[in-house]
Amino acid sequence: MRDTRDQYARQEQHARRDQDDRRDQDDRDRRDPGKDGRDGGRDGTGPNVGVVVRARPKTKKPAMYKVLMLNDDYTPMEFVVHVLERFFQKTREEATRIMLHVHRRGVGVCGAFTYEVAESKVTQVMDLARQNQHPLQCTIEKE
Repeated sequence: MRDTRDQYARQEQHARRDQDDRRDQDDRDRRDPGKDGRDGGRDGTGPNVGVVVRARPKTKKPAMYKVLMLNDDYTPMEFVVHVLERFFQKTREEATRIMLHVHRRGVGVCGAFTYEVAESKVTQVMDLARQNQHPLQCTIEKE
């Protein structure tokens, strides 16, 4: 109980001190209203008005990672198309185009995502490939 009373007393002291500080600042402003060039009126008789501007920290965009699919000689093309449609939301045409690119060039980009999303997509693809006994490989690479 005593701790609570002490806490309230400290809060009241702080409040009184803040109020006194504001009163002192108001007195200074009344004595010299135009000292900072923001006198509120053309003749220096208006109130001292200002705008508080808070610096907002700049948020930078997260690094993006490409999910790469690697070619192998054993995974059926139809399975690769199915994976692209299921995990990367590609249309049949897009999935077929990517699958053929992987088949011809050895590697292809499935999409670009934040690190966590890219990592989970790679895991999902690899798990499904293992369940179906396919050696399909996926990796991630920073853009």
